[in-house]
Amino acid sequence: MPNERFTSAGQRRHGAPSSVLRRTSIGGVVLVVLLAVAGLVAYITRTDSPDRQKATPAPTTSSASPSPAATTHDRPAVTAPPKTTDPIEFAKAAAKVLWSYDTRSFSQAEHLAGLKRWMTDEKKYADWMSVSDQVPSPVLWSRMHDNGQHAGAKVGEGHFPQAFKSALAKDPGAITEAYVYAVTVTGKQSIAWKGSGAGAESRSTTLAVQCRPHQDCSLVGVLPNVAP
Repeated sequence: MPNERFTSAGQRRHGAPSSVLRRTSIGGVVLVVLLAVAGLVAYITRTDSPDRQKATPAPTTSSASPSPAATTHDRPAVTAPPKTTDPIEFAKAAAKVLWSYDTRSFSQAEHLAGLKRWMTDEKKYADWMSVSDQVPSPVLWSRMHDNGQHAGAKVGEGHFPQAFKSALAKDPGAITEAYVYAVTVTGKQSIAWKGSGAGAESRSTTLAVQCRPHQDCSLVGVLPNVAP
């Protein structure tokens, strides 16, 4: 088994401080209240910083993460988000792409660019850092590329956490400012690498998904803790 194996979508970038310590709020006052009551207050509120505003994936250099020789691919690095207004359906699809990657065919920058397409375009709510933290660093990606590591996923089920449903039941109108839902998804991630077989491991994550009326859903962020 290669030492660089990246087994968990929830694993933080190699050598980086915990993103929980620099997490910003994913929404306005209404969303913060909903998440807090739902027991999802791990999103720490602080004033946005200039670095936060620039939290977009930077191009990787050839020395850090070599790109595949081909510049065109028969398939995208990350599948396109589904066109749906169902937050659970969207969250299940999002979890699948977060648990999947192919370092053999795509660079880390290409993978990040694919994930970016899933994000809400409302900067007030988007927590790109929590999503990009699910991806190995450029150096680790390069080592995984050398080992031919790739992963796929099968999603089992998705549901609204009980605490989130209870909070929403107490104040149904509270969600109508941001229309952001907490959804917990479970499934299995299978990982394979050069010269070895494949292994499957159980996965679970809680995502924040925005589904405004009459608009397709989009991803807001990944919560640092799984809500039952």
